[in-house]
Amino acid sequence: MAGPTWAVDPPDAPASAPTGLHVPQPAAETPTSVKRPLWELGIGVAGLSLPDYRGSDQSSAYLLPLPYVVYRGTFLKADRDGTRALLLESRRVKVDVSVAASTPARSRDNVARQGMPNLPGTFEIGPNVNITLFGSADQKPRLDLRLPLRAAITLQRSPKSVGATFSPHLNLDLAEVAGGWNVGMLIGPQFGDRRYHAQYYGVDAAYATAQRPAYSARGGYAGWDAIAATSRRFGNMWVGAFLRYDSVRGAVFEDSPLVRRSSGVTAGLGVSWVLDTSSELVVSPN
Repeated sequence: MAGPTWAVDPPDAPASAPTGLHVPQPAAETPTSVKRPLWELGIGVAGLSLPDYRGSDQSSAYLLPLPYVVYRGTFLKADRDGTRALLLESRRVKVDVSVAASTPARSRDNVARQGMPNLPGTFEIGPNVNITLFGSADQKPRLDLRLPLRAAITLQRSPKSVGATFSPHLNLDLAEVAGGWNVGMLIGPQFGDRRYHAQYYGVDAAYATAQRPAYSARGGYAGWDAIAATSRRFGNMWVGAFLRYDSVRGAVFEDSPLVRRSSGVTAGLGVSWVLDTSSELVVSPN
């Protein structure tokens, strides 16, 4: 959340093993359902422009491999609604596992953090309650309230817990727009506890300078963000893109000397090719 954190279940995105209760129901074949492969696998490339952390005035560009994974299982799913393990499911409410990750940042390359320890990447995981507020029978369009609560762990040789985040969001999904594009829009506030904010915005006395006074971060409101994303399949090729606006105005850490910009825009574009599919077919919403 504080770093350039990206959930695996943003709008129109393609967890761990299920450990909770789920009562599967036979999938009804309706006019809006078709049979699709149980799984699809592919690989591609993605270009991203991300800030070093939320509130930073410096950013980095990344060219990364982009796996394409679709799995339409009963419990474990990876599709346009994200990657998740269903723990509980009813007509309007789903409880699943939500995951997110953030990229690392070298302090020597960031003016605000020079002389401070590097920021390791983080992995976040925790429960998510997904409440459908509006949705047609074939789920097009659909408006959800998403309530992910995640614990954050650093990705380094000796991983450590660095607190927790809570990011309630409204998510609108549209399908078959302009001849076949999937479109998703998400907006909402962000919150983090004291340890999480200290990881990104705290300044210990040992690293204080005349331009960077010591700072003790507090837990609480962490600003808000809005994301628009779109994707489409062209035969065996998948194309996706996103645009994110991020603001830390009013955040409890806004007065940190490490906050150099109150808002920013990030973007990404990816292309993947489907290389293999399952011979087993399952009923899936069209």
